[in-house]
Amino acid sequence: MTTEHVLDDRPQLHARIRRMANKVPEVTVYFWIIKVLTTGMGETASDYLAHRLGPIPAVGLGGVGLVASLVLQFAVRRYVAWVYWTAIVMVSVFGTMAADVLHAGLGVPYTISTPLFMVALATVFAIWYASERTLSIHTINTRRRETFYWATVLATFALGTAAGDLTATIGLGYLGSAVLFAVAICVPALAHGGGILGAVTAFWSAYVITRPLGASIADWMALPRSRGGLDWGLGPVTLSWTVAILGFVAYLAVSRRDVQSDTVAV
Repeated sequence: MTTEHVLDDRPQLHARIRRMANKVPEVTVYFWIIKVLTTGMGETASDYLAHRLGPIPAVGLGGVGLVASLVLQFAVRRYVAWVYWTAIVMVSVFGTMAADVLHAGLGVPYTISTPLFMVALATVFAIWYASERTLSIHTINTRRRETFYWATVLATFALGTAAGDLTATIGLGYLGSAVLFAVAICVPALAHGGGILGAVTAFWSAYVITRPLGASIADWMALPRSRGGLDWGLGPVTLSWTVAILGFVAYLAVSRRDVQSDTVAV
């Protein structure tokens, strides 16, 4: 699902209108790689902070980081790689915490929280579409659309966290869950290629699946063997995935291979 494919679904009603520069990156292979890396890093970072600081201070710190990163993202006037991906990382960390608080703190089972987050995501999509008549990420060129976009991103991370933990705790384990979601993420791409799914629907379907995919892989690497993991530790896995994210983002910041044109259809 490249930029050209996603653009196929965008509405053409006001195609000649110039708005502010689109504030999300091009959909390239780098986008998907970094997205999966941020999901895994967010999973282990959230667990690491909760173990080191305690759940309440960790959630507070995660919330402050999320607000600060989104304020910066909304303040810039165009897409900036390190600003955008910092916000994604903080959404990943806080989204994980939100799902974990419901389960561990309030005792809500994953069988309940997963459909709840599905309803929340569907509600955001419904309101976004009713307001803007498009869900394309290539039309994030007004403040209102940017707000809908980040609300959707936060909902996808919470849903993906709950779904990943659900599959891991019903017998599949973390490695089994990783294999399941690796197969599942291919379905939207194949369906789009076969003309069954539109580009926007395929994109958001794959976007949701990246969360449990990355989190399952990271958990498998970090958690002890008694829980089906490789026992590499939360800290080392978080650090190594962070270094990988920094490397890819630095490359994009220099090469600008993920920068969209300033003029897009709305």
